[in-house]
Amino acid sequence: MEIEEIKELIQTKKFNKLKNELKEMNGVDIPSLLEELDKETLVKVFRILSKEQAGEAFSYMETDMQERLIQDLTDKELKNVIDELFMDDTVDLIEEMPSNVVKRILRAVDVNDRKTINELLKYPDDSAGSIMTTEFVDLKEDMTVEEALERIRTIGLDSETIYNCYVLNKNRILVGILNIKEILISKSNIEIKNLMTTNIISVHTLEDQEEVAKKFDKYDYYALPVVDNENRLVGIITVDDAINVLQDEVSEDFEIMAAMQPNEKGYFETSVFTHAKKRIVWLLILMLSATLTGAIITKYENAFAAVPLLVAFIPMIMDTGGNCGSQSSTLIIRGLATDEIEVKEVFKVLWKEIRVSLIVGIVLAAVNGIRIFLQYKNLQMAFIVGLTLVATVALSKTLGCLLPLLAKKLKLDPAIMAAPLITTLVDTFSILIYFQIATAIIGRNIKIRIIPDFFSSLQIC
Repeated sequence: MEIEEIKELIQTKKFNKLKNELKEMNGVDIPSLLEELDKETLVKVFRILSKEQAGEAFSYMETDMQERLIQDLTDKELKNVIDELFMDDTVDLIEEMPSNVVKRILRAVDVNDRKTINELLKYPDDSAGSIMTTEFVDLKEDMTVEEALERIRTIGLDSETIYNCYVLNKNRILVGILNIKEILISKSNIEIKNLMTTNIISVHTLEDQEEVAKKFDKYDYYALPVVDNENRLVGIITVDDAINVLQDEVSEDFEIMAAMQPNEKGYFETSVFTHAKKRIVWLLILMLSATLTGAIITKYENAFAAVPLLVAFIPMIMDTGGNCGSQSSTLIIRGLATDEIEVKEVFKVLWKEIRVSLIVGIVLAAVNGIRIFLQYKNLQMAFIVGLTLVATVALSKTLGCLLPLLAKKLKLDPAIMAAPLITTLVDTFSILIYFQIATAIIGRNIKIRIIPDFFSSLQIC
């Protein structure tokens, strides 16, 4: 269905036809259709949706669209929408809305649900408790299959999922899990305790949500139970919530790896000023740190005067070092994120990267050596650049693998040790390596300050 078609049906007041057209759509697809409508038309179309479809569509809307609707809906309409949301979606909505909108939402929430919402809001951000829902199917171990089915029929409609059912004792301690398939194919008089699985994979309320999401990938579960310190079942986390967590974590890592402060809002939801503020801090740090590279180059001006050709290879050496470091850091950060690599394997990782760097460095050195000799007929310069490349590649790949592991060891996000930071460090060291090799090979013919003189001159400056 197209936007122009919706507008035409609204203008011609063919609301029944519009309602039937929207009824055929999936609730997930409706928000993308409505985002192009003006505020007045948006409210009109939303009111045409059925109660169930409106609730589903609302849960998939961007925050700004939700806020616009809440401001224009009546209290009764808002209550109908809130009633259709699962508890975790309601909590997310409350966390993202401004205080004046939150008051309206809380007025629309049933009194019995407010206590649950307050409890969920107390859990730390990024914890399992903050993303769980309290709407699940709970059974007793002495129930028969027939009684269990009746229980599912009673509460299943308001539960986030009925695929997994959780067996609790009288103290609400989790003692078993079974899926709906086992119940449906079993005889009606069999007790649940004879069907349930007691080998339970669960998560704690305070466990990091990223670690929880990884368990979905590891065990291929549709839902995971969340327990408290006494092993009492307090909620469940479904696979769709785990996917959202992974998407958020990936977005955050990409932003950090690009030298930006993480931003929870979408690109278009974020103001120009906020975008600039999120980016400028790291850019300033990296820019100021890059002045060290400029200072090193300036101190070797005698070398340029004696051998002008030295300048021509600086960009290539710096770029190669930065690229090699970025490759290694990206692989290590990815390995740490997927638990393929652990901090204790640092020497195993280092040994592997050293061997890779030698192969890469020798190949790059050989290709550049041949190119330089053919282009400039200067065997000495070909040797200097080739040796520099081998050393720079080895250094950059070493830094690229060690810095993310160091960050992980210090309980920091390894993503901070990504391309921009590593490139800045490698630039500085690659220039030092380049001129030290040049000094060693042709130093008798030119006067080049050595490293101690360089740092002492910096202090004087």
